[in-house]
This record gives sequence, structure tokens and C-alpha cells, in this order.
Amino acid sequence: MTNIPDRWRMLSVLFLARTAMAYQFQTVGSDGPFLIDTLGIGFAQFGTLIGLYMLPGIVIALPGGVLGQRFGVKRMVLAGLGLMAIGGALMGMDSVLLVFAGRLISGLGAVFVNVLMTKMVTDWFDGREIVTAMAVFVTSWPLGIALGLISFPSIAAAYSWGAVMHVGAAVAVVCLVLLLFVYRSSPDAPPEARRLQIDLTRREWVLISLAGFIWGSYNAGYVILISFLPELFSERGYPLTEASRIVSLLAWVLIPSVPIAGYLSERIHKPNLVMIGGFAIVATAAAILPLAPVPIVPFAAIVLTIGLPAGLIMALSSEALRPENRSAGMGVFYTWHYAAMAVLPAVAGTARDLFGSPAAPSLFAALLMVLAAAALVGFRLAQRPLLPTPPVMG
Repeated sequence: MTNIPDRWRMLSVLFLARTAMAYQFQTVGSDGPFLIDTLGIGFAQFGTLIGLYMLPGIVIALPGGVLGQRFGVKRMVLAGLGLMAIGGALMGMDSVLLVFAGRLISGLGAVFVNVLMTKMVTDWFDGREIVTAMAVFVTSWPLGIALGLISFPSIAAAYSWGAVMHVGAAVAVVCLVLLLFVYRSSPDAPPEARRLQIDLTRREWVLISLAGFIWGSYNAGYVILISFLPELFSERGYPLTEASRIVSLLAWVLIPSVPIAGYLSERIHKPNLVMIGGFAIVATAAAILPLAPVPIVPFAAIVLTIGLPAGLIMALSSEALRPENRSAGMGVFYTWHYAAMAVLPAVAGTARDLFGSPAAPSLFAALLMVLAAAALVGFRLAQRPLLPTPPVMG
């Protein structure tokens, strides 16, 4: 029997750690009704609590890479998992202040896990199966979300919402131990710089910012749908547990659809068509879902198409940056992503409070998909080389 190559074993460890991050992220979205009733918070605060997990990334994503270079990537990821565990434990306390503080601490740790583990995957697979490895790595996020959607409502109903937070913290501890004793750095990893260097051209700044905006808007729309659609389905007569299981399809189907969509789009050489088509279908379905006589029909359209743009959006970063600028450029990319993820779910929750309708977050998610499509058009326009200046006629 052929032994599994080290790089795939290391990828499996990183995959599990990132799954734990997504699993913990979903503790709030799946615990919403219990948190709102027990803590007496509104939907705006609920949306803020969802986005708070991403808030530290706005300021930490870029310098996070420098800390990894200075103290070691594995050490900083272990620290990140430790912060996730501490924050999750605090969130299990029956206190609004501790819940918000714990969410912020967990999010701080998750920044290091998210940004630095991407580098770790690259170190192991650079020059090998990098595309396949990244596609697998990305699917850890929807897997963690799906596991949270199907497990957390039952745990909260059987025990308490605090137990959900403690489960998320315990999973982080398990992954910390696994990473500590199993993971090792790639022997082929390039030496790291010891200081932050940002040498992006104006064109690179524009392109990577647009790519980050697309990724942030797309992911925020996805998270808003995942977090608020259970309530919408409940309003339409579905029991909450069943509604959460239905919405979990948004995560389960994403697991195979992301790598399949990336592979097929490369084969047909139509990345723009795939991305725009995915944005358009999801936006249309999310807009009509609250009014549809049979909401499961537009929801099915979202489930089947929301994974189409994911891998292709991530690939935009390689088109935006020169190889020597990818480290700093990805810091910019993730800064846009974290800003969107921190702010936009709160906007969706505020819209839910202002309009008093569970349809508001779905409509807002549709708008975000439209904005992502518009930013993609801007990205392609910015990619065009400047036309040469015509000679002056004498």
C-alpha cells in the first residue's frame, strides 16, 4: 500500500483546523433565536455579533503575515487556535459583555488561522497540485458552516446556547493539539522576509482591492443568507430545526460545487461567464425568494449556483499581483474581505429591524451579488493595458 505523501497529510491537518474556524463562526448564526431571547438583544446586535468575528481582520490581516514571519507561521496559528478556544469559552457565559468580548477574541485568533494557513498550503504545494489543494482547502469553510447548521440547534435545544459556544471552543482545542503534534513545515518552504514590504503599483492596488471587494461582497451575501434564511423559512411555517437543516444545503452543496466549477470553467475557458452567471442567478433567486409561493424553488436555484464563482474569485488575486508582491497583496485582499464580513451582516440585521421583515436580509444579499458582478466588470476594465499615446502631428 502506497503511503500518503506528507503534503496531503499536512493539508488534512490544515483542512480540519480551518473547518474548526468555520464551525465556530457559525455558533452565533445557528444560535440566533436563543441568543436574542435569552440575552435580550435585537437583530441589529445579532448581525453585529455575527460580523464581530471578522472585525479584527480589518487591521490584523496585513500585519498578521509579518507576525508569522517574525515568530514562525506554525507558532502564530497555534496562538490563533488558542485565542479561538479562549474566546469560545467566554462566549458560553451568560453575559452580553462576555459574549461580545469572546466573539472578538475568537475572531482575532481566526485571522491568524485563516491568513497564515493559506501560506502553509502554498508552501507544501507550490509547483505541485496547488490548484487542487487550494480548492480542497477552500471547501473547509462551507463544511464547518454545514456542520454547525445541523448540530448547533439540536445542542442548544437539548442543553443551552452556552453549550454551543463551549463545543466550538473544544473543537479549536482539539485542532490545536493536532497541529502541535502532527503538522510540520514544508522542507521546500522559501525563506521569509523579516520586515513588511509593500511595493504595489497603483494598478496592483486597484486590481487587488477590486478582487478583495468581490470576495468580501460575495462571502458576506452568502453568510447573510446562511444566517437569516432559517428565520425566513420559520416565518413560512417550517420548524426552526428543519429550517436550519434546509439552509445547511447552502453549505453542503458548496463542498463539491466549488472545485467542480473551477475545473469546468478552466475547461471551457469562460471564467467571466461563470462568475457573472452565478452572481445573476443567486441575486435573482434571493430577491424573489421572500415572495415566492413555494420558497424552496428559488432556494434550490441559490443552492445549485452559489458555488460557481468561489474558486474563480480567489484566482483573481493571481491575475492582480506580480509574484514578488503576492504576500503584501493578499494582506490587502483579506483586509477588504474582513471589512465586508464585519460590516455587512450588521447592515443586514439593521435592515431586518428597520423594515420589520425577514425578507430584508435576503434582498440585501441579492444587492451584494449585484455589486460583486459590477466590481468584476471594473476589474476586467482595469486589467486592460493602457493605450499608447498617439504621436503629436506636426
